[in-house]
Amino acid sequence: MAKKILVVDDSALIRKQLGTLFDKNGYDVGFAKDGAEALEFIKSIDFDVITMDINMPIMDGLSAVKHIMAVRPTPIIMVSSLTQDEADITFEALDLGAIDYISKPGTMTLDIAKQEADILEKVKTASLIEKNRLLIRKKATQKKLNLREQSKAVPKSEFLSNSKLVLIGASTGGPGLIEEITTSIPKNYPYPICIVQHMPESFTANFAMRLNRKSALEVLESKSGDTLESGKCIIAKGGWHLHFAQKSSGHVTLKHVPNSMGHFFCPSIDEMFFSAAKVFVPKNLLVIELTGIGDDGANGMVELKKRGAYTIGESDETAVVYGMPKEAFTRGGVVKQLPFPKILTEILKFGDT
Repeated sequence: MAKKILVVDDSALIRKQLGTLFDKNGYDVGFAKDGAEALEFIKSIDFDVITMDINMPIMDGLSAVKHIMAVRPTPIIMVSSLTQDEADITFEALDLGAIDYISKPGTMTLDIAKQEADILEKVKTASLIEKNRLLIRKKATQKKLNLREQSKAVPKSEFLSNSKLVLIGASTGGPGLIEEITTSIPKNYPYPICIVQHMPESFTANFAMRLNRKSALEVLESKSGDTLESGKCIIAKGGWHLHFAQKSSGHVTLKHVPNSMGHFFCPSIDEMFFSAAKVFVPKNLLVIELTGIGDDGANGMVELKKRGAYTIGESDETAVVYGMPKEAFTRGGVVKQLPFPKILTEILKFGDT
């Protein structure tokens, strides 16, 4: 039986473009002009996935996501122009339960075929997610202090290649987990944290600023040439791979590298992992692979584990998309496979060692 998809958009042109794409790829497609109409549809039809516009009359996309997740949890993919103005709204939608976002047709500089492939891949992945898996996407139950007020600041120090470091990779379903991590860590955390979250270039700066506002930890978008420092969380800049370079003094700087190898995702988790393997002492690394489509990061995890790094993959128990961590586990790159709340505990424990 064909998967059912509901396209929610006030633009007749976008409805036609997405509808035609989904129809020719075997989906049973329904249409709604706004969030209120979408709510009426889901009362009688159990859709496998919903694509949701952000700005609509009567009921906007953000309100619709909130109501749908309360009434009939369904994998929702936000349709965004990927502008900085829409970035914060998209992140709010992800907080409310949406699992991913796609670019509005015609808003990316990518060729049409690549854009369509990206849309179809994300919709296919969303359509395979079990509905009850959406219900376990709750914040970790760990009680938090007012970390911004109660944690004592520590002097920032330049980071040496033999110091400890946390590396995290994530894709679909990851932004909410990354937020949970950064808002759980005190500002006196002694080690740097470097994160690759698959995002377009126009989103990562907003993502880092959003996390920095909410966290006691200082969160920044990566900048080529910056020195890696203890107690900072770095979000890899979209459109560039994040590498590390060691100076003669032993200090480590960040380096942006173009996508010359043609990776589907840029930044690539594997690129960060393999670069770290060349620069750092692996036994001092905590390396984590979270939820996501595909296998980015899996080979890097294998290499780092061989060299003695402590590698953790998110388990099927909590991963919204058990793709990347499954590949890392299957290929032998995981020391431990844990549900997300226990991964968060491991990160905090690592800061105490």
